[in-house]
Amino acid sequence: MTVVFRPRPSVVRRDSGLYAYERALARRGLTPIAGVDEAGRGACAGPLVVAAVILRRRIDGLGDSKLLTPAVRERLYEQIMRSADIGMVVIPPGEIDARGLHKSNVSGMRRAVAQLPRDPGYILTDGFPVPGLPAPSLAVWKGDQVAACMAAASIVAKVTRDRLMVALDTEFPFYGFADHKGYVTANHRLALATYGPCSHHRYSFVTVAREMGENEMGAGVA
Repeated sequence: MTVVFRPRPSVVRRDSGLYAYERALARRGLTPIAGVDEAGRGACAGPLVVAAVILRRRIDGLGDSKLLTPAVRERLYEQIMRSADIGMVVIPPGEIDARGLHKSNVSGMRRAVAQLPRDPGYILTDGFPVPGLPAPSLAVWKGDQVAACMAAASIVAKVTRDRLMVALDTEFPFYGFADHKGYVTANHRLALATYGPCSHHRYSFVTVAREMGENEMGAGVA
């Protein structure tokens, strides 16, 4: 009888530091390691931005982009762009409306990985599994808080999206995109009720439909 010996699985504690996942995977030769995350999932306006990041060196100060100040995010973003391989996809509201948010997100993660300049040996995705990736992968709950490459991806996605929303604010200043970045706030609801949705709103989202009424969806700002 042939006995097959398999390596013992790694157990990674969530309090083992931001590079614990990368160290455990690297010990088994599963490199390079890509982290994938998105920004804008919960917004009712603006694009969904998905980033895939392979870090080429250690970057101090990484963390969940939502928990960092804008100034820190910008500083880390510049370091990541200089010190990592990046794949990124910007998914417009029309595609989200046509395909649905989750399908758009899954497709965006696959496309962002495909845009990486080198093939990953392993992929960490934030929150849910993504079928069809070109390498073994693991879904990590709140991965941007426990894995460095995913934290870097969250920063790249959020800074990119925030910059896009600030640019949109100059075109549509009455919505306040520079302040709330397309997320639901009292001021955003008021602007929707006053001006109707613009071409950058997600018409399939219940907030837009509820504020405007289903029969008014086509009468917004062009």
